[in-house]
Amino acid sequence: MTDFTLTNARIVLEAEVIHGSLRVENGKIADVSTGGTAVPSAIDAGGDMVIPGLIELHTDNLERHIEPRPKVDWPHQAAILAHDAELASVGITTVFDAMRVGSIHTRGDAGYGKYARNLSREVMHLRDLGALKISHFLHLRAEICSETLEAEMAEFGPEDRVGLVSLMDHTPGQRQFRDIEKLRDYVQKKRGMSNAEFDDHVNHLYELRDTYAVRHEAVAVAEAKRYGAVLASHDDTTAEHVEVSRQHGVRVAEFPTTIEAAQACKLHGIAAMMGAPNLIRGGSHSGNVAAHELAERGLLDIVSSDYVPSALMSSAMLLADLWDDIPRAIATVTANPAEAVGLSDRGRIAPGLHADLVRIARIEGMPVIRGVWSHGRQVG
Repeated sequence: MTDFTLTNARIVLEAEVIHGSLRVENGKIADVSTGGTAVPSAIDAGGDMVIPGLIELHTDNLERHIEPRPKVDWPHQAAILAHDAELASVGITTVFDAMRVGSIHTRGDAGYGKYARNLSREVMHLRDLGALKISHFLHLRAEICSETLEAEMAEFGPEDRVGLVSLMDHTPGQRQFRDIEKLRDYVQKKRGMSNAEFDDHVNHLYELRDTYAVRHEAVAVAEAKRYGAVLASHDDTTAEHVEVSRQHGVRVAEFPTTIEAAQACKLHGIAAMMGAPNLIRGGSHSGNVAAHELAERGLLDIVSSDYVPSALMSSAMLLADLWDDIPRAIATVTANPAEAVGLSDRGRIAPGLHADLVRIARIEGMPVIRGVWSHGRQVG
């Protein structure tokens, strides 16, 4: 059913919350009004909030489904369907599936292989079959300090729905892992490395940066332009990092690690995105700036679920309480990400836009989802 009416709802608009009704026709929002409705089949929302469907720009969730344990390659179609259904269940109606491009083949168990091209084809095949509940775009995470980035990015084109390309440099000692001991703790637990193996791993990463970083960064910027994709930076730490981002034409800064970087983003009109787990946990697991510090300073524009899909809705409610401003908070997970990546057909509740909607109640402060619609079709 793509034609329906919701009534007795607290509808979250761009600048206000109204109590009223919302009509959907042919999968799009046809009318929004205050008060009740004469439509006898209208769905009584019971005073629940109705917000736009959430828009997720950076999530590792698909990768988690295809590799639920280290070196376990789960059947991809089943993994994609489970990922899609999970996002729909938590109110996400548009996702930019993050996939790494750029591999390291020369390090045996310490390396990693190519997967994005084939996995993206599988996602789009299921979309074309009508098997997916929500809208999927691609987010290519370009590892500039890898061996094969140029060849892997060359395999994608404008027809592939690549909406976002992020510039990734995970070289130890800077950006996300300025504290190498925190990186040591993370990697050794994840991969079971000894101290000597970790030290060798770090030295190899330095060699990769020296060999590839400058060329691969230029390649990634050029390829994003060829795809027609928005460019994002990752883990900017200094004003100098942000200046380089500005020169590249970056529009989204993923997870700036310092207040300095976030302030520079604001100065240059670059949307600052932080992770919902950081916001909910009260801090960064890497020891970087806490998302709530940026929110309190007016430096937080977009929230991403990162590695916990359900955290996206929870973070929006947390920000609503912090700012005492529901429309502003909801915009960080709807209108702001939509604007950042050029999606003008969703992210707000207004006539003519896609009927991507979420009905939620708050019970003891927690958001409880009671309905999810994607293009007017109920998916959760």
